[in-house]
Amino acid sequence: MTFRFIHSSDLHIGRKFANIPQDADGNIRGRLMEARHNAIEKLAAAARDNGAGHVLLAGDTFDTPTPSPSLVRQALAAMGDASDVTWWIIPGNHDNLRGAEPLWDMIASDGPANVRPVTEAAPIEVEPNVYLLPCPVQYRASGTDPTEALMRMETPEGALRIGLAHGGITDFTESGEVIAADRDRTARLDYLALGDWHGRIAVSPRVHYSGSPEQDRYKHGRRGLCLLVSVDAGAEPDVTEIETGHFLWQELPMDLVSGQNPAEELERLLPASGRRNVLLRVRATGWAGLADHAELERAVIKVGPEFACFDLRAEALRARYDPTDLDEIDSSGGALRITAEALMTEASDALSEDDRSIAAEALARLYSYVKEDAQ
Repeated sequence: MTFRFIHSSDLHIGRKFANIPQDADGNIRGRLMEARHNAIEKLAAAARDNGAGHVLLAGDTFDTPTPSPSLVRQALAAMGDASDVTWWIIPGNHDNLRGAEPLWDMIASDGPANVRPVTEAAPIEVEPNVYLLPCPVQYRASGTDPTEALMRMETPEGALRIGLAHGGITDFTESGEVIAADRDRTARLDYLALGDWHGRIAVSPRVHYSGSPEQDRYKHGRRGLCLLVSVDAGAEPDVTEIETGHFLWQELPMDLVSGQNPAEELERLLPASGRRNVLLRVRATGWAGLADHAELERAVIKVGPEFACFDLRAEALRARYDPTDLDEIDSSGGALRITAEALMTEASDALSEDDRSIAAEALARLYSYVKEDAQ
């Protein structure tokens, strides 16, 4: 007996991405929102292409407890279009049962027949001798292990036991809701499908976080994915990663030394193609002269618009000062020279790291503006 299914979680349909900068004539936020909706179609395709009749969504299908009716109905319609797949959905912390009770009532009453919202912690026979053991999240933060109910769920001898839950093995949210790392053993599970962590984690052979099918942060460094899971009685599950993400969120380090060409180093780091679908954050560290700072800023202005989003973080890039740099700002001893010397002093001797960083950035900007004006 083999049970094959797709494990996914954390679609966060409806996330607005208000923190992502957007040009007046751009629509990156809308593209990111649409990609989260399109993940439904990609999950259905992954199931269909691999002979899996079920998709298990381990919480946070929606980003808020009160998504608009059109957003919910469009998501349900997309699931309904994949009529050969059964969707099993539990509430997570973002769309928890108590905070989003009208949402779950709507899904239950108006959703397609192949969409199965699960709001009770009780075994469900999804195929002959295969039981889904769901742990719907009741409250956003309850301070308890949401999988404790698995210990009390009884199934027939020899049946496959598939747990579905949302929460952290370690406390990602400081809520106190920590899932026991050995829950697969204590609850006699063949597989535990977890949501909450947006990156892919294999906790053990039988306990997995699928991560989000469409990423929404820089920390994971790869496109979103889902898991194709095949479970046989008595054997460890076979788990295969399937890439589903449209956008790549990537953070890259760039460590500079004085005299190194920052524009050339930046270009060396950047992906050669597909930049429109990449959100990139570059963290610059090391040392650079004022001319190098200005060169880096010009390079970012030139190449940044090729990306869905480009974010240069240069707070940790220290400036190496040369008297000739100040001469290029103002060699006559006028107001600009006095300002530049004051900023250089503060960048070197200010009491706090923040003050030094602000002064250094101001001096680099002053240098850049003067050089730009001279051109």
